[in-house]
Amino acid sequence: MKKVNAIGLDSKKAESLAENLNGLLANYSIFYQNTRGYHWNIKGEKFFELHLKFEELYNNLLMKIDEIAERILTLGYTPIHRYSDYKKISGIKESGQVSDGLKAVQEILDSFQVIISFQRGLLQQSADTEDEGTNALMSDYIREQEKLVWMYSAFLNKR
Repeated sequence: MKKVNAIGLDSKKAESLAENLNGLLANYSIFYQNTRGYHWNIKGEKFFELHLKFEELYNNLLMKIDEIAERILTLGYTPIHRYSDYKKISGIKESGQVSDGLKAVQEILDSFQVIISFQRGLLQQSADTEDEGTNALMSDYIREQEKLVWMYSAFLNKR
């Protein structure tokens, strides 16, 4: 007989899912701090436009960080919280000081590529775990971020 957690999910599958959610949390946390840096240090022609867009983005990332941590807790596990741990497991690396808007937007697009790919893996894993809560969260994030990728790509005049 399968052991289930407090919300009725297979405990072993939920543990693996929580571990991967911690990986996503690490990626989001580094992405968040990078975006704060872009916001603080942006200079040049598009300063006003990008300064506001970066603030909008980091506020959105902060909300998602909290949701992911709370999802890990809901599954019955502990979210990691130390940047030293985040740096070890994140696919997104810390950015140096970026004041060039085009470079910052490209780094944002690169970060979305990592995040969206990671979330697609979690989407499959959460479906296998029959975890509709995590599945819905990942699906919502992916849909929203695909649109952001289109918009930031348009800013760079990329397809």
